[in-house]
Amino acid sequence: MPTSRRRCGQLACATIALASSALYAQEVTLKVSHFLPPNSNYQKGVLEPWCDKLAKDSGGKLKCQIYPAMQLGGTPPQLADQVKNAVADIVMTSPSYSSGRFPYTEALEQPFTLPPGGLAGSKAMWEYSQKYAMKDYTDFKLLAMFTGSGVIMSTSSKPILTVDGFKGVKLRSPSRSAAKLLTALGGAPVNMPPAQITEAVSKGVVDGAMATWELLPAVKLQEVTKYHMQAPANQPAFTQNPLVMLMNKARYDGLSPELKSVLDKASGTSLVEMAGAAWDKAIDNGRRTANDAGNKTLTVKPEDYEAMRKASASVEIEWAKEVAPKGLDGAMLVKEVRAIGAKYMK
Repeated sequence: MPTSRRRCGQLACATIALASSALYAQEVTLKVSHFLPPNSNYQKGVLEPWCDKLAKDSGGKLKCQIYPAMQLGGTPPQLADQVKNAVADIVMTSPSYSSGRFPYTEALEQPFTLPPGGLAGSKAMWEYSQKYAMKDYTDFKLLAMFTGSGVIMSTSSKPILTVDGFKGVKLRSPSRSAAKLLTALGGAPVNMPPAQITEAVSKGVVDGAMATWELLPAVKLQEVTKYHMQAPANQPAFTQNPLVMLMNKARYDGLSPELKSVLDKASGTSLVEMAGAAWDKAIDNGRRTANDAGNKTLTVKPEDYEAMRKASASVEIEWAKEVAPKGLDGAMLVKEVRAIGAKYMK
């Protein structure tokens, strides 16, 4: 072989070796954005431990730069587009903020379907997502889906324990499905972000809130409410609010095989279980906070709970009609959600 050709061959091999070495030695910092404050249960109990795991398992090659409270700009409903358009590498958001965009996921929001707990509800959501809701996220890399736990009713002046108790009551609503549930029960939903709830209750703009136990101490809701109503034990929550962690597909595809493996092992089921466990701790903390404030935690009687279910049955029927033109069998999907949820009910 001519010397010049041999040298070219050696040079090519050296170039490939250097490229391969650089690929596996790459250091990546992921921009992670979410809508909650930096002291939130999500950031402290889920995101920071997860990022620490990525850094440890990758030998410091995979790191996070966290942007809480929409520090990258925009509003919570814009988070999905921000990660799709590479403004952020990863976001945590609620599909509920984008009504109609994630139709398979909307089945998880329907009333009286899933366990109230963080871990149980999250496991159920993840199982459903793997079977159906992945179709909603073809534009993303879905890292996890979990719940912020079941919604309870918190009020300032009187408890709501029957269907009749909802009449004329104005409550903050966390989602479109929750608003429809409240309307079906005779109440008046008012949509607003978590940060506005406490002031709205204190000023009488609303009589209380549909929220989660975790949110109660985060916004000091216990200071302006007295009663907290929950579903009977071993029964689905009034409604749920799914949360997702989404990654930009190109960013994921651009990772080295080594870093992809680290990310994959830390995501999916393990991340779902981490989030669920964190929310169960937050639920316990929320209940303690309410109790320490002298508030009353009340459980709806089984017969009144069943009356609420019957009174709101139209919500999922209407939703099924809405998604039918998209080719979805809404009734079947809700049935599947309930069947999966029942597996995780304590």
